[in-house]
Amino acid sequence: MKIFDAHCDALLKLWEKEERNFTNSTEIDANYERLVSGGVKVQCFALFAEPDLTIEEKYQSILKQIELFQTDVIKKHHNVKHIKDWQDILKLNDGEIGAILTLEGVDCIGDNLTKLKIFYQLGVKSVGLTWNQANLCADGVGEPRGAGLTLLGKELVLLNNENKVWTDVAHLSEKGFWEVLDIADYPVATHCNARALCDHRRNLTDEQILALVKSGGWVGLVWHPIFLTGTEHASITDCVRHIDHLCSLGVKDHILFGSDFDGISVFVKGLEDASKYPFFIEELLKHFSEDDVRRFAYGNFENYINRLV
Repeated sequence: MKIFDAHCDALLKLWEKEERNFTNSTEIDANYERLVSGGVKVQCFALFAEPDLTIEEKYQSILKQIELFQTDVIKKHHNVKHIKDWQDILKLNDGEIGAILTLEGVDCIGDNLTKLKIFYQLGVKSVGLTWNQANLCADGVGEPRGAGLTLLGKELVLLNNENKVWTDVAHLSEKGFWEVLDIADYPVATHCNARALCDHRRNLTDEQILALVKSGGWVGLVWHPIFLTGTEHASITDCVRHIDHLCSLGVKDHILFGSDFDGISVFVKGLEDASKYPFFIEELLKHFSEDDVRRFAYGNFENYINRLV
């Protein structure tokens, strides 16, 4: 069964330690061999700059990660295709994997939207305004004041609209979330769970989920135990609970996967890396129909892209 995964941090691991081999390094949860074994058809690769860097250092680190994406992910694997245009997904052949660049937080551009336009040219197709902290565009979920978007942030969302780039609300303050929904043409939540089941600041309330779906977006459920149970321990049953909860809200056509592999250090038992997706799918089939599981794994994403192009 084909898989779409909306979020992994493999590029950050390559940036941290270049001698890691994307092909088969056991330190990379979403390495090439694991993506193939897991049946991953399209993988989003996040670009993330560590918060303790200066703005210029952050910008340079993102450029370096894009370089590593090109040299280690794309050029070394002939069947991994860089998705530069949404239509490229529809052109993928059997055995090919689509690779999408996403930007997790815009701290790296400071107040310079030209840098964002450069990222568009380099193939970035999704932009989250913040990580957990505040920046010049918005507040993240970890900023105590909980402010929303700045004028710069609103201008950035409008640029995303013009370029058919997703605006990712994961990590964004709740006020920022609602302000994004007011103006974004392509709002998404790449890696969030249901706050009704796990009261964590990174999760979405039922009201947010329903509003996001009404705006044409989707939720990529994340396999981080902290966001599933509030502890470092979780089972596939806990993943099922969150999927089932979203189904109960009537949004099963907007459920996707957003693993957060390589961005987490504790794992769902039985879902420790991308190669475990076939086992995960087998477990889901015990609880949901085959049509629904295919929809969660890839079909909902495919339908979304068909509407987008």
